[in-house]
Amino acid sequence: MTEFALAWRYARRELRSGLKGFGIFLACLTIGVTAIAAVGSVSASIVAGLQADARGLLGGDVEFRVAQRRLPDEATSWLAARGTLSTLREMRGMVRRLDGEKRTLIELKAVDGAYPLVGAVELDPPLPLDQALAIRDGVPGLVVDAQVLDRLNAAIGDRVRLGTGDFALRAVLVKEPDNVANPFTFGPHVLVSMAGLAESGLEQPGTLSTSVYRLALPAGADAKALIAQADKEFPDAGWQARDTSKAAPSVQSFITRTSMFLVLVGLTSLLVGGVGVGNAAAYLAGKVPVIAILKSLGAPARLIYAIYLLQLFGLAALAIIGGIVLGAAAPLLLHEFGPALPVELRLGFYPRPLLVAAGFGLLTALGFSLWPLARARRVQAAALFRNLVETSRPRLGWRDWAATAVVVLGLGALAVVNAEDKRTAAGFLVAVAVALLAFRLVGSGVMRAAAALHIKRRPWLRLAIANLHRPGAATPSVVLSMGLGLTVLVAVGLIEGSLTHEVAERIPAEAPSYFFIDIQRDQVAPFKALVESLPGTSNLELVPSLRTRITALNGAAPDDSKVEPDARWILKSERGLTYAAKPPAGSHVVAGEWWPADYQGPPLISLDADLASGLHLKLGDSVTFNLAGREITARIANFRKIDWTTLGINFFTIFAPGALEAAPQSAIATIHADTPEDEARLAREVTDTFPNVSAIRVKDALDMLAKILGDMAAAIRAIAAITVLAGVLVLSGAIAATRRRRVYDAVVLKVLGATRAVIARGFLIEYGILGSVTALIAVALGTLAAWLVVTLLLKGEWSFDAGRVIVIAMGGTAATLAVALAGTWRVLGARAAPQLRNE
Repeated sequence: MTEFALAWRYARRELRSGLKGFGIFLACLTIGVTAIAAVGSVSASIVAGLQADARGLLGGDVEFRVAQRRLPDEATSWLAARGTLSTLREMRGMVRRLDGEKRTLIELKAVDGAYPLVGAVELDPPLPLDQALAIRDGVPGLVVDAQVLDRLNAAIGDRVRLGTGDFALRAVLVKEPDNVANPFTFGPHVLVSMAGLAESGLEQPGTLSTSVYRLALPAGADAKALIAQADKEFPDAGWQARDTSKAAPSVQSFITRTSMFLVLVGLTSLLVGGVGVGNAAAYLAGKVPVIAILKSLGAPARLIYAIYLLQLFGLAALAIIGGIVLGAAAPLLLHEFGPALPVELRLGFYPRPLLVAAGFGLLTALGFSLWPLARARRVQAAALFRNLVETSRPRLGWRDWAATAVVVLGLGALAVVNAEDKRTAAGFLVAVAVALLAFRLVGSGVMRAAAALHIKRRPWLRLAIANLHRPGAATPSVVLSMGLGLTVLVAVGLIEGSLTHEVAERIPAEAPSYFFIDIQRDQVAPFKALVESLPGTSNLELVPSLRTRITALNGAAPDDSKVEPDARWILKSERGLTYAAKPPAGSHVVAGEWWPADYQGPPLISLDADLASGLHLKLGDSVTFNLAGREITARIANFRKIDWTTLGINFFTIFAPGALEAAPQSAIATIHADTPEDEARLAREVTDTFPNVSAIRVKDALDMLAKILGDMAAAIRAIAAITVLAGVLVLSGAIAATRRRRVYDAVVLKVLGATRAVIARGFLIEYGILGSVTALIAVALGTLAAWLVVTLLLKGEWSFDAGRVIVIAMGGTAATLAVALAGTWRVLGARAAPQLRNE
């Protein structure tokens, strides 16, 4: 304790002189910790908001959903006896003006008198929902999203047509308590009464619709116990049940996964900043006289180690506290100035993400400080005196390596333990570690290559080459600091370019113009005759469509089966499938055999090969589906590879003929129109002739997808900018750390006759080489990362965008030169007398 007190006294006294030289140390740690703490705090606030508003978002205490049908009266009565029951129907439809000039696809929700069980619907003008939806003078009412008015160029009070019925626009839907924002919604929301739905004629057998049954339970009732009892009473109901713990599972999963990604990116920035921490810790080189005197007076190595370790820990604590304060304030700032979120933020103090951020910051500071501290501890006093004129690089002992390994493993374990998808987190960390190691090796390689060169002429070039490999050169730090940020930018640019190219350019010229859904069986023949009679249309494709849910894999419940995270989506709700005698266009069998066209045996299915891999299924395995309350078990006959870019009709699951023909179903169709006028005529003729059929314009869907991809890319670029910022700070710190030596060099060169232009040229050549090499390696690593993500993770088509890569590479080199020039400009103006006075 006496030695610790002595170390603390010396550390405190040295820090009294100020924090000069530690600006980069503090900035790097603060930025990284702030990013991680902010992401964690915002995520915790959103999740808390989801939990606090769970009843409102779910619309009750328990919800049961079934596809393309209603529950039998027995099940409905059983539910109604357990609490207050509300029944809804959800589907798509087309709303059009009475003159037929404008129409729009909508997401329709038919509600009963008990809706909403929780919360309230807000309308403009303000009036009760039942009055807005009531039938007046024989005309039902509609409550519509404001987008409907814009698309139809209509106003409240106008009449429109929905299906086969006329409706009055009664109010604008301001707030829908059970609606959570969904970027993949094709149309604006519209509310109608159950009586109004009957008037529309949209509710027909096989329509792509969902029946929703919600219960508000008495106080003290156990929702989970009720679901278990309902499953036991009606084992063949085929419903999807959930309580308030899963009120918005897709939103919560999105928030959790996005937060995990952002935390990992924040950790990447923190690791890049760790290089700056290590550079700042290397200020021990400037403490050589102090350490030499202490050792000469008998100070043990552990005391030296403790003094400077306490200093670094104190500074790290200062930076971490600052980062935590800023991160904890992020939800408040987002609440006041940020964009609209799917749920209301629940502002508060959430210690767990802050502690995680502090742990990351502390381990990073410790990990990058260990080696400079260890070198100072292991150097003898005599070597330290020699260090006044030359740099000593003592070897580290096994304890130093072991301590570093423990810190690195602790950092990785902290990241993986706090990630929802631990495999993705581990893979991300391995990729970052490989990139950091690659850039460190590149830096060392540049130094060795420079040392091997012997330049006899052009003194500015000789100066530049010598600076690259001289003792204490900043070469490894410069390459490492800028390299990772540029790698991220290259990867993001190429991923965005590949996806954009696939969406905008690889879509064939003969891609369908419209998808038509909810075509009834008796409408298939007249629908086909109509569209084929229209001029400017071609490539009609018509297939049956059914909604079903997977209930077992090889006889085991999905929750009890081994399923990869990226394949779980297909098990969470009802999905579409079809049956076919021949393989559909745009896919080909890669394993197994396709069934004969006249097959009538036991149920067989064809599965997408990638999906089957994620579900750990092989040929001959069985999958059980619930279709309209009936369980059907089918054996896997073959696997297919699907090319979704054809935009033809394809399904992950296709049944063989003979099993589903009698099941409730509708048909879907695609058709190509030659011109915009042909498109407009096609949509008008089809939806006027078949009011129950909904038309989804392919271009609108592609535009929506392109916008989502663009927003995602912009967000990722913004996040990558944090890494670049950390790299710029580290680069600035590395240049500042060598400023004293560069001033001395510049003065000596001036005395020997060198001009300021020669010295400046040497510095610019030095950093131009470093920037160019770093950019080239970043391009290579970023291209590899983008290729892996596009081809293996996203299963897309790889496209190399040379223009993006060149711009990023040139930008990275220019940034390196700009920072270097800013950092060395004052060196060129240094006066000789003050520097040589003591020589």
